[in-house]
Amino acid sequence: MTHALKSISVAIGDLVAHPANVRSNSPEEYASENIANLKASIGVLGIIQPLLVQKIDGKFGVLAGGRRRAALIELVADKTAKGFTNKTKIECRLVPANCDVTTALSLAENITQAPMNAIDEFEAFARMMEVDGQSPDTIAKTFGTTIAVVKGRLRYGLIHPEIRAAARAKTITLDTMKAFADHPSQDVQREVFEALTKDGDSYVQAYTVRQALKTRGVQVSDDIGAFVREDYEARGGPIAADLLEEHSVLEDITLVETIMVEKLTAAAEEARVQAGFAWADAMVRYDYATMAEYGRVYPGLIEPDAAGQKRVDAITEELEKLQLEMEDENLETDAYNALYDRVDALEEEARDLQEAYSAEDLEQGGVIASWSNGKITLHVGLVRPEDRPETSSQAAGGGNGTSADATTGSETDGVVYPASLTQDLKTERAMALGAAMTLHPEATLDLTLFKLVTDVLVGMSATHGIKVEARKEYRSHAKMDEIDGTSLEQVAEAHDALDLSWANEAKSPADQFAAFRSLDAGEKAKLVTYATASTTQSCFARSRQSDSLMHDFEIEVMPDIRAHWTPNAALFNRFKKAWLLKILGEELGLAQEAVTLASMSKKEIVAFCDKLFAEPFATLTEAQHAAVAAWCPPMMQTTGGASLVVETQDDALGTETVQAKAA
Repeated sequence: MTHALKSISVAIGDLVAHPANVRSNSPEEYASENIANLKASIGVLGIIQPLLVQKIDGKFGVLAGGRRRAALIELVADKTAKGFTNKTKIECRLVPANCDVTTALSLAENITQAPMNAIDEFEAFARMMEVDGQSPDTIAKTFGTTIAVVKGRLRYGLIHPEIRAAARAKTITLDTMKAFADHPSQDVQREVFEALTKDGDSYVQAYTVRQALKTRGVQVSDDIGAFVREDYEARGGPIAADLLEEHSVLEDITLVETIMVEKLTAAAEEARVQAGFAWADAMVRYDYATMAEYGRVYPGLIEPDAAGQKRVDAITEELEKLQLEMEDENLETDAYNALYDRVDALEEEARDLQEAYSAEDLEQGGVIASWSNGKITLHVGLVRPEDRPETSSQAAGGGNGTSADATTGSETDGVVYPASLTQDLKTERAMALGAAMTLHPEATLDLTLFKLVTDVLVGMSATHGIKVEARKEYRSHAKMDEIDGTSLEQVAEAHDALDLSWANEAKSPADQFAAFRSLDAGEKAKLVTYATASTTQSCFARSRQSDSLMHDFEIEVMPDIRAHWTPNAALFNRFKKAWLLKILGEELGLAQEAVTLASMSKKEIVAFCDKLFAEPFATLTEAQHAAVAAWCPPMMQTTGGASLVVETQDDALGTETVQAKAA
């Protein structure tokens, strides 16, 4: 039966609960925290949808709209809300007193409205800003949410239309669609989307998208982006502008790296001049394996001159007074910290007056400036590997598991790994190690907890092989789009298996933490494992002497890197023809094939190698098959392999030389 409902205006004070309201037995629906967004919206926009009411004892019982009534009551009680009192009239629709389907009407209004599609919501937020001219602040106030939540929805609503369409069609997941917001340029988003789906693979993972976008620029809100931005803009570097400033991207990664090296080099040179060292260098990203090869000199005690001794005496006297002040139990925390900082500065000044490097140390020592934790870090008093006295007596096989003998320079005598290639191989090995960690959550969890505990309780770092700092490692690679994707896929699968139900951006950090704590131990282990795996540093195989912990741990979780990484054309293209033939003939036992290929072009040899490793030929002997299955550049394997003479040489391009120095 159809009921014609009359429109009427009812004072807020005359609205009461109706016993036939289908939500009447769920008072938690009307709790303040559950109607905060609705209250904010009504406060700004008013009642958009009329309430459904019926007369009860001189009042108007709310059949449908109980949450709106609760929000109105809170607005009346809120003295900061303008225009809402008990006498304020609200538009309603009146249900006749003789209606015999009141419960049905209440139920119908509650269940017949389809929930809003998430993508529709994102696009609506974007239109409010682009078309209506609203700011994130006004939008947040309208809907009773945080500015951070609004910004997130705005970014998702501006993703390329084709990608949003793919999400609507469910050919990609909503999480995958969101990943494209990491870069504000819709053109870049589409290029990456097309590249990832060009082979007809409809399953694109969010992790893979983010990794691909990292090769297309650095966000201005990133610590590196903020550090180089002024110089970058001065040189006309292209910027992909985001609707929200902090998400804009510096697109020219080469220029970013160049500026980074220049600024780090300048800082190192300033420190070199001040201390009197012989050389200065820059390292964009601190590499523990490389730094382990450096020696170090330390200042020795000296007798200060008369003026210096007078200052030392004055410092000693002041330190004694400060110590007495710090023993005052009534001292406020800020005052204590100020005294502590003063003591620290005085002690450093006293050390500088009573210590100095010898002339010999200054002649061989130097300074390296690196970028760490968002700032320049100076490593002072380093001695280059070639200047260390023990270098000449080292046995073949350096700290990276490679030979230190670089005397054979002929192409036919040994495979030469250019500096740019060695840097990229370090990145690939770090990615493979991260993939191995995700497959061994219990061991990785133990490693993470041990690292944290020893760092805090023992006061020394058990290993530098992982960066457990609640910060993802930024990984650059000259040809990221072309490398073997096995490790990326393994890590992406691990990510997709994570329980991220607790990570709801609409919840407060406290609520997210509470949800996180309710996870079972196995799910937490997966989360910790994935986080730790994301910190693996660019590396080659470690020696037991330089890092015994990671040396043994890598053997346990990654005895064979080939389970996570396969050589492909991207690698072989970076070898000279003679090196490829040497690998085929001497290291893989394919001497006849090497002879045959010698008369062919390098392109044909690369194609042969690519197919050989993608699926070893059935015609291979057992020994050849084993060699192909196990081969990798010797510095990448964990437990050994063929002992080759490995050399590095600077590429002709200055940018690649800079990358090698920054390894």
